[in-house]
Amino acid sequence: MRELLFLTLANHLPRLKVCDRIRFRLLRLAGMQIAGKCEIWGPVTVRPLGASANISIGARSFLNTDIRFGAPARVSIGARVQVGPGVMFETSTHGLVYVSGKGRGTEFRPVVIEDEAWIGAGAIITPGVTVGRGAVVAAGAVVIEDVAPLTLVGGVPARLISAISADSVSPVIDADSVGT
Repeated sequence: MRELLFLTLANHLPRLKVCDRIRFRLLRLAGMQIAGKCEIWGPVTVRPLGASANISIGARSFLNTDIRFGAPARVSIGARVQVGPGVMFETSTHGLVYVSGKGRGTEFRPVVIEDEAWIGAGAIITPGVTVGRGAVVAAGAVVIEDVAPLTLVGGVPARLISAISADSVSPVIDADSVGT
């Protein structure tokens, strides 16, 4: 009940900078493990109820609007990760084998997004996937297998588009270090 209350409050705040700070705190109160400061624009959907405790978000990460967590298993988002609008993190799946009278079994596997990754708008990250450090998932991609660090993937299903050279990555300016 506590989780539902705080998720509801967080998701009904207007899109104002001051509300982003409040939303971040309400999501923590709902049970999400959020390290340091993050910017979370919301709304955030968590299924099933009670799964907020399975979600961890690293410091200085940014989550855009309409993020969905299907989180009966763990979803770990690293530090300085950027998540575009409409991204889905799914941790449950069903087998292809049909057993008469029983249907299909359900499997739960964690999702891991390593530090400094960027997940583009509308991407779907499926159960058991790890997105490597500094990797980029293109908008609309459906990621069904692990993504190597410093690579760009895209498509349905997501495939390697190119490697990302560490030298070609734009420097990220830490807002706390500006003016020091």
